[in-house]
Amino acid sequence: MAKVSVVVPVYNAEPWLRTALDSLKRQTLEDMEFICVNDGSTDASGEILREYVEEDSRFKLINQENGGYGKAMNAGMARAEGEYTGILEPDDYAALTMYEDLYNKAKENDLDMIRADFCRFTTDREKEAVTLKHIHLSPEKDDYGKVFKPTEKTECFFYVMNTWAGIYRTSFLREHGIRHNETPGAAFQDNGFRFQTLLHAERAMILDKAYYRVRRDNPNSSVNNPGMVYAMNREYDYIRGILEKDPAVWEKMKGIYWRQRIRNCAATLWRIDPGFRKEYMETVRGEMRSGLMAGEFWLKDLPANERGMAQHLLKKEYFPKPEELSEAEALKRSAAYRVGTALTAIPRKIRDAVRGAAGGGGK
Repeated sequence: MAKVSVVVPVYNAEPWLRTALDSLKRQTLEDMEFICVNDGSTDASGEILREYVEEDSRFKLINQENGGYGKAMNAGMARAEGEYTGILEPDDYAALTMYEDLYNKAKENDLDMIRADFCRFTTDREKEAVTLKHIHLSPEKDDYGKVFKPTEKTECFFYVMNTWAGIYRTSFLREHGIRHNETPGAAFQDNGFRFQTLLHAERAMILDKAYYRVRRDNPNSSVNNPGMVYAMNREYDYIRGILEKDPAVWEKMKGIYWRQRIRNCAATLWRIDPGFRKEYMETVRGEMRSGLMAGEFWLKDLPANERGMAQHLLKKEYFPKPEELSEAEALKRSAAYRVGTALTAIPRKIRDAVRGAAGGGGK
């Protein structure tokens, strides 16, 4: 049995794929397997994957029609034979000791799951430079290096979101039926997976060393896609369905659920195309009002920053910033346009007098 299986979901990742696969190939941990799921790529990703499979027996390949991130992840995890399972996105890469260090710490402490800090990076091809930014999962130093049960340490649900900067006991995932949402065309399906792992884990830990490198200059990344307006909302509907299966679980977790949903809806508001923002706010306002009417959360119980997010989302209308508007829309919202429109309704003699007093010219 392999010590760690790493699932790599691949869809049209040709420009970055070799970097990701090479970081796996060079891992210091022995007895690993790398399960690459080619999710119907139309670029050269499939050829690259076959090349690695032919050269290194640790690489395994699953080819399937395009079904989305969740379906690809579930296919790979179902195939995993390792004691622990990890995730590597095809445009990211892992430090060479990542899986050895995580596996040893997990074994030493009999963990269901362990996650570590990570670095966001961008590349400057002209300068041939990489900029790294260390992201801490928790702002509290005392949270690191200690075994905890997530449902008894609920602040862990608000650690920085990621699923790929860690590993999970494979038998733990299967025992609890932890899978990714397979909604076609959706994104952010790591949110539901993360929620489930925290909900069911008995023994978890976070480490304060950044092993994983997550790319932030991929224009095709879901976090950069302004067209996925309601993807996050659908994912949180999915999470809610999981929690509501057990009334006791829902009762305990509903406040945490709403705090996370509000956070993510606020982030979505600024991510999506400005043309969708008014419609999006109306939808979110309806969802939040339903939660408030049902007593699932209370504004007074939210931390100050999240209460501010919630109050903003509950506004009657969204007013875009001037720089977010098209030239025509900006003109319509300008003071000069409003005054000019009002003047057209004034009789000509009065209108001319007003214009004259204001010093305006023209006929």
